[in-house]
Amino acid sequence: MKMIVPNLWFDTQAEEAARYYVSIFKNSKVKEITHYGESAAEVSKVPKGTVLTVNFELNGQRFTGINGGPMFKFNEAVSFLIECEDQAEVDYYWDKLLEGGEPQACGWLKDKYGLSWQVVPIALETMMLDPDKAKAERMMAAMLKMVKLDLAELEEAFNG
Repeated sequence: MKMIVPNLWFDTQAEEAARYYVSIFKNSKVKEITHYGESAAEVSKVPKGTVLTVNFELNGQRFTGINGGPMFKFNEAVSFLIECEDQAEVDYYWDKLLEGGEPQACGWLKDKYGLSWQVVPIALETMMLDPDKAKAERMMAAMLKMVKLDLAELEEAFNG
């Protein structure tokens, strides 16, 4: 079966971004880098030899970054969800990805490249799906007041 590989469009920072993400996620690596040849460089109006694509893996998930120019920007319509085992993981990914970025609400942030991430504890889904809707509603009300998610506070609200 073929994999689905997210293709991330950058202006000129695909290699920089790939190396940044690889430095954050365990079991990650930059795999291949391609460069604009003469024909593509001429059409794209970039210097020959400029990085065109970067293939990289983040914890086993393949990605491609492309330096396609400034015409397309990231927005919140697409984001990547990081499911964290505990608060220490939430803090780690939140702090690393927020460097130069912008915090959003409810565990969302934009990194320095404008890519949106959701950094959440795995327990969040379990609490949201609990058959006791009152518990789930209390947890949701607490979450809606947060920027970075605090697992202890979410569990306290959930447990009443």
